[in-house]
Amino acid sequence: MGKDDIKHILTPILLFVAVVGFIAMMLHSRGIINMSYALDETVTTKTYPVHKTDEEWKALLTEEQYRVLRKSGTEPPQCSPLLEEHREGVYVCAGCQQELFSSQNKYHSGTGWPSFYTPIHHHAIEEHDDYSLGVPRTEIVCTQCGGHLGHVFEDGPQPTGLRYCVNGAALVFEPNPGQEHLPSTPIPQE
Repeated sequence: MGKDDIKHILTPILLFVAVVGFIAMMLHSRGIINMSYALDETVTTKTYPVHKTDEEWKALLTEEQYRVLRKSGTEPPQCSPLLEEHREGVYVCAGCQQELFSSQNKYHSGTGWPSFYTPIHHHAIEEHDDYSLGVPRTEIVCTQCGGHLGHVFEDGPQPTGLRYCVNGAALVFEPNPGQEHLPSTPIPQE
């Protein structure tokens, strides 16, 4: 068997593997399949203080919240109403209501997802290595229920240099007292 024969055999196989990998990444990014655990051998099952059965989570959350929080899905960019939320208040986990982010730490990143440069408390967010798309990223989850929030990147503003890129479906905004009926006002852009 010559080089040309091997090339003719390997080319369609490599193309097939590339197409299957691309399809798997797209399905994962839409929350249809979850490749996080399959690709990260160090992940162990952890029990969080707020623990519910799958059926209980489905009854508690909207379909989109369930897909994002419990199946590590990602909402499409620019779709969260929280992008336009500019009142003072706190962003809590949609699954367990733990306080996660303050409006004082929110900024416009231009990415299409609500972004913060720090969590409200260092113990509110847990970080995990995520290789689900074939590249290393850092997943962030709620420390009370283990709900997938999004990812943290090292391209944010000072003082931290971090960008907590969060799915709006994973959050509920609770305005500070007296802010409930105020209209939104623009926030500074980076």
